[in-house]
Amino acid sequence: MEQGRDYIIADNRIRVYGPNADIAAAGVRSFEVFTTEYNPTASPIIEIYTGCEIKSNELESETLTSFDFEEGQALCTFGRTATHYTFRIENKNNPPLYLIYERATDKVRCNAGLNGICNPSFLRFGMWFAIGIAAAKHQTAAIHSSVIIANNEAVMFLGESGTGKSTHTRLWRENIEGATLLNDDSPFLRIKDGKAIVYGSPWSGKTPCYKSESHPLRAIVRLSQAPRNAMRKLRGAQAIGALLPSMPPAFAFDKELEERMIDILSATITNVAAYHLECLPNAEAAHLAYNTIFGL
Repeated sequence: MEQGRDYIIADNRIRVYGPNADIAAAGVRSFEVFTTEYNPTASPIIEIYTGCEIKSNELESETLTSFDFEEGQALCTFGRTATHYTFRIENKNNPPLYLIYERATDKVRCNAGLNGICNPSFLRFGMWFAIGIAAAKHQTAAIHSSVIIANNEAVMFLGESGTGKSTHTRLWRENIEGATLLNDDSPFLRIKDGKAIVYGSPWSGKTPCYKSESHPLRAIVRLSQAPRNAMRKLRGAQAIGALLPSMPPAFAFDKELEERMIDILSATITNVAAYHLECLPNAEAAHLAYNTIFGL
């Protein structure tokens, strides 16, 4: 008997169904807060059918890019044919995860849950990838960042892994009254009615912070470690350069996905202030950023 689950993420309906949907759902506990009533008559932006047998010939495609998935210590391969995308996560120690994404219908076949087998780490990342493709059609993108909420607005801190994003948002929570964490790794940015909105998501890195809420984006801040605290506003190409590296890098290898990312980036930069913060991991850096962004 087929089972189905609906989720609302970034105001988009996501559907996971199939005879092994409950097994897949058990592998993505972080989705629970985003659960909504299952409604088979409602139209989701993506349908992920789990527990499917996927044959090797179905995965034959032009390879767009391959990259390491550090959390799962695995290799990911993203491919494309005339009709669909393929996505694989593989290593020597676990059953692989395969996804076949029909580009025209946004329907996905996935082998997670087949024969009762589901690698939660692989499934979470596979769903992040597939949902990101579908969301891009709705002016929505996952952004590698840590997001703080202050004065009911979102501030998105960007930077490569290890540059101190989580440290800086912790400093805000410790030193800025009322500041709270929205997401610590992969929130969604959506352009809605011309405005940039940030949403919590089921992916928050090593910090379990899963919130089904949204806030207008006040600013984006690119971080870099430095022996002093200094902050400056970015414009034009510099602002683009602050945000672009934090968008899904694999999407740059597909023309359609790249164009959608650029559209989201352009709309964001047009309406939201961008900054570069050189900083130490101290309270002074948090106060400098807060006062600069909110004009205090």
